Amino acid sequence: MTAFLRDSTLAHLRDVAEWPDLGPRYEITGRLGRGGMSTVFAARDRTLDREVAIKVLVGTGADDGLAQRLLDEAHILARLEHPGIVPVHDAGTLPDGRVFYAMKLVRGHGLHQAIVHQTSAGDRLALVARLCDAVSFAHAHGIVHRDLKPENVMVGPFGEVLVMDWGVARRVDDLGAGTAVSGTPGFMAPEQEAELAGDGRVDVFGLGALLRAILPAPMPRPLAAIAAKATAAEPRDRYPSVDALAADLT
Repeated sequence: MTAFLRDSTLAHLRDVAEWPDLGPRYEITGRLGRGGMSTVFAARDRTLDREVAIKVLVGTGADDGLAQRLLDEAHILARLEHPGIVPVHDAGTLPDGRVFYAMKLVRGHGLHQAIVHQTSAGDRLALVARLCDAVSFAHAHGIVHRDLKPENVMVGPFGEVLVMDWGVARRVDDLGAGTAVSGTPGFMAPEQEAELAGDGRVDVFGLGALLRAILPAPMPRPLAAIAAKATAAEPRDRYPSVDALAADLT
């Protein structure tokens, strides 16, 4: 006689198998979210007595390079010490072979939820300006985010604006022709979708698309012109830098 497990039982077994063994330092307190390649857990750092978030690879990723991608993300974040970028505290490998890194636990809301009660264009532009500052800082350190969209921006309880999810970020020197398509339709620059060589203007496009997504319609004509220039199909027709875009917004 064949026995079948209920879907709920299978889901529970998957959860148990996925729960990481982080040794004596970290105590897992809950799951925050799960993506295609990783799961983020809330945890307490017993050594420093603080709450952190732990990003853990779903599988070992040894054959498909995902482990290296997660470590690359941790290394990128470790280089970017900025109030608008989540700091990394630790990284390593679990006993089962999965890689992980520990970072600041961010409390707050996604950008779309945060702006529900901010109806004026001025208030929303202030958030975009702070976002531009963080992205410009990354560019100054040779890093391009490549997936700027409202879902990857968090607004904290004190108004802090944080750029999240650097999983597809690349060093600008690595953005040659043939770079794999990674990003979100509607927020990806045309050269990004076509696997052509790119630079920081990929993020200029993403910021322009994000601006359109969060500003009340119809946009005032000057702001519409800024968004149109930022999202021009040809990179040479866009703002040459995030700083230039931010200057016009200001």
